[in-house]
Amino acid sequence: MAADKETSVGWGSLALINAAIAQSKQRSGVNWFVIPLFIGPIATLLLVSVYRLPPTNNPGSTTNSG
Repeated sequence: MAADKETSVGWGSLALINAAIAQSKQRSGVNWFVIPLFIGPIATLLLVSVYRLPPTNNPGSTTNSG
């Protein structure tokens, strides 16, 4: 029974780590929190192997481009 609890804590921690990595790559943290709950470390491997999304061009942006 204790091993089951430790496994749940480990997978939950992995899901939180994946959410943080996803947000740093401009991806949905919520989606990447849920996905690892089902496929675990495979989701982490997928997430670290994908590229960061390019920034979106918002017409109302306050950045000075010229």
